Amino acid sequence: MTKLILSTGNIVSGGPSIIRKPGAYRSNLELTNSLRSNFRAAQEASEEDEEYYNSRNGSPADTGVSTNGHALINGTNISSNTLKINGVGRRRPPLAGWTQREGSTLYIPRVDWTIDGAEAAASATDAETGSLSSSGSTPTGSSSGGLQEEEEQYDTTVKLFFLPRLGSAAATDAATVAADRAQFAHEALDLVFQELGVTSIDLLVLSFPGMSFEGDCEWEADKINATQGNDDEEAATWAATAEIFHKEGKVRRLGVAEFGSAKLSRFVSRAAIAPAVDQINIRNCCHVPPPLTTLTKERKIELLVHTDCTDVLPSGTLRELLGQGLQGAGVLADGGEADEAAAADALRGDLTPQWVVKYTAVVRDRGVIENKGYFAGALLHDE
Repeated sequence: MTKLILSTGNIVSGGPSIIRKPGAYRSNLELTNSLRSNFRAAQEASEEDEEYYNSRNGSPADTGVSTNGHALINGTNISSNTLKINGVGRRRPPLAGWTQREGSTLYIPRVDWTIDGAEAAASATDAETGSLSSSGSTPTGSSSGGLQEEEEQYDTTVKLFFLPRLGSAAATDAATVAADRAQFAHEALDLVFQELGVTSIDLLVLSFPGMSFEGDCEWEADKINATQGNDDEEAATWAATAEIFHKEGKVRRLGVAEFGSAKLSRFVSRAAIAPAVDQINIRNCCHVPPPLTTLTKERKIELLVHTDCTDVLPSGTLRELLGQGLQGAGVLADGGEADEAAAADALRGDLTPQWVVKYTAVVRDRGVIENKGYFAGALLHDE
């Protein structure tokens, strides 16, 4: 099995503008468009590195048309594939040129947080000789390099989406679910801490699968919400993740998302540390349910409205992002006859999205978002 870690980099500092079209709010356009943009930028940077290497070493520059479907990196022949658009071939760079594998984990694209010590010396040598780094290219990761000021100057919010468990993994006891999610949470927070260069965050919000606010009115939405999710899994997950992070000093405030009055009341009664925030999306029910307003006031829980979609990264969307199509990154072979168009280094197997984390760093005294982005984790069951 291969763990896939996808990243957008800082979407405030670059990338296309995200326009939400009417009726399309459920598909997380900001996440998918930003991932696609970051993949493309990393591939283009890899191609530029290869062209520079070839020019410095007397090799013909890559014209975008593959030769026997292979490219040369560090003297190694690595298979690549050609994407045809309107009959014109555009070669996708080899995976080794823009992704990074560490053990059983593949980072898409490569992420470089720091260059110091031996790495800096190696980078300087590479720049002088025109050679590529041992990982396949010069450091062209997606990281923004951390925040510009001390972390105390920012309000940092992290929202962690636990995605639906699919197939045989869905029928599991609450303790096992909580243990898996604890691993996901540690992975996600470690990535965010490295990306932002911080040791703690102000707010962590957990979003559980199967939760929403939908109905003809706020009363109906609150009633439907009371039957959603899994109370045992949510309570066990909270104890294994949010409460531990809070006790360790990594998170100052804790929150949940999409909890109506009945769900929140039951949840608070089981939590050792009650949430300080409840985020809800009331797009489909117009108003905040009065029972929820009353409960949050009594419990001194801050009630916030958000616009995040309820189905943040479906399996089909992720496979499309990584597949062989016009909008795909060419990481995954599509299977069947489409395998003929995939490069030899394309990955094959069943793909299961596990989590998505969204992070935002706001400059406290100016109210300006300086850094915002996403990471996503998925598991590939290799063929």
